Amino acid sequence: MKQVGIVEYGAGNLGNVMRALKRLGRSGVLLESPDEIPESVSTIVLPGVGAFGPAMDSLRKKGWDRALIEWADRERPLLGICLGMQLFAEGSDENGSHRGLGLIEGKSEKLDMTPLPHMGWNDISTEDPILKPFDGSYLYFVHSYGLKNSKDRAATTEAGKVAFVSAVRKDSVMGLQFHPERSGDVGHAILDRILEELGR
Repeated sequence: MKQVGIVEYGAGNLGNVMRALKRLGRSGVLLESPDEIPESVSTIVLPGVGAFGPAMDSLRKKGWDRALIEWADRERPLLGICLGMQLFAEGSDENGSHRGLGLIEGKSEKLDMTPLPHMGWNDISTEDPILKPFDGSYLYFVHSYGLKNSKDRAATTEAGKVAFVSAVRKDSVMGLQFHPERSGDVGHAILDRILEELGR
């Protein structure tokens, strides 16, 4: 049975993701070490809440930085959620300058809006084949930093007069700035479709 591996690195809201997978009838497994990924794992999810720098430090300390890059290089499905998506970028200027995983083009920057964090429900605009059925759907966001632009952009969102990248995709790597696991039925449907289609 194929499983979804969820990276445990001290910066993720794992419980909600696991519950969403269970609701979808999918099997999730927590991955504490990159050296112990079960062969049954077909997709890895990198969740994330908190600050960019400490999260990257935690990934590096556990060897997840190299492991995730190698996973993506083998074109195996990899999904980042919220901070997890930002970590896929080239870097961030959150509390200093930090290097990211470099899996997608762009840099995570502080959003030019008030109030921060940007918290609540906003719609996405997308032409991405995976996300297109959900164009215009309202999803749950909570973040102060994000990608203002990226050539790997898969969806955008406007909050007030500020636009930012709300999803990215490059080959088998996909990132969501919103929380599908906290976005009700439509969020769960998006998560299910991504797990079904990503990397095909």
